[in-house]
Amino acid sequence: MLRDDLKADFDSLLPGKTTEDGATRRTALKAALGVGYAATAMPIMAQTAIKTPADGLTVGEVTIDVNGFKMAAYRAAPAGKTNLPVVLVIQEIFGVHEYIADTARRFAKAGYLAIAPELFQRQGDPTAYNEMAKLQAEVVSKVPDAQVMGDLDAAVKWAGANGGNTAKVGITGFCWGGRITWLYAAHSPNVKAGVAWYGRLVGASTPVTPKHPVDVAAALNGPVLGLYGEKDAGIPLDTVDKMKAALATGNAASRASQFVVYPDAPHAFHADYRPSFRQGPAEDGWKRALEWFKANGVA
Repeated sequence: MLRDDLKADFDSLLPGKTTEDGATRRTALKAALGVGYAATAMPIMAQTAIKTPADGLTVGEVTIDVNGFKMAAYRAAPAGKTNLPVVLVIQEIFGVHEYIADTARRFAKAGYLAIAPELFQRQGDPTAYNEMAKLQAEVVSKVPDAQVMGDLDAAVKWAGANGGNTAKVGITGFCWGGRITWLYAAHSPNVKAGVAWYGRLVGASTPVTPKHPVDVAAALNGPVLGLYGEKDAGIPLDTVDKMKAALATGNAASRASQFVVYPDAPHAFHADYRPSFRQGPAEDGWKRALEWFKANGVA
């Protein structure tokens, strides 16, 4: 059985989207990201609609050491610049594919060192899956939150040694990555601000996912802007209300956190390679994200 938020991801891939040959798509995405770099092979996906050029940027795959494990990540930054504010860009369940890489380039164009770590690398390769249920069962459900927190800590450390200013760290993520955004904002004292795009807020406690955003809401290290859709089938608005209530009982960063709920917007409204894409909310959310980071010391 698919979790509701992941089913919403699956449903957002379906209606009215043209498909391409899987091998052709994978080849094209690897060319965009660098040979051997992760590229999604889930069916019904097409190329990202927004194309952010790499001119003036340093882009491509890097390797980040995590206690001896070599984690791949996509990096984008203004060429030749140092002391850059850092933004961690957290993937959906489909891994670090061209949409995520393009989002990183958009942040780089805005003056950031953007890093998108491949957070499923130990558990499996999303490119090998054509069924959402199998991807969830065999990969996503086996990725421990503690592992992800450690991987992101290592990404911040890498940033500090490669042109980034670790006094100015932000995090943003989409769906699965939206949930991680809230958790990492509570985990890391380096985080000055976060922007969570339609990340799940509540859930059952398990050894892999012991806590959820509502459980850590009162102790954020930096305020988080939550960008959600009114018509998100996997994230009921009553869970947004629960999160707001939990934030209101917390510290200054928690109380400074905010939500924007877009009327009639579905899950994954920022994902420009899916039929769920809604240009108005996506553009407004992006503008708000940049303003949020600037207002909270990540610029």
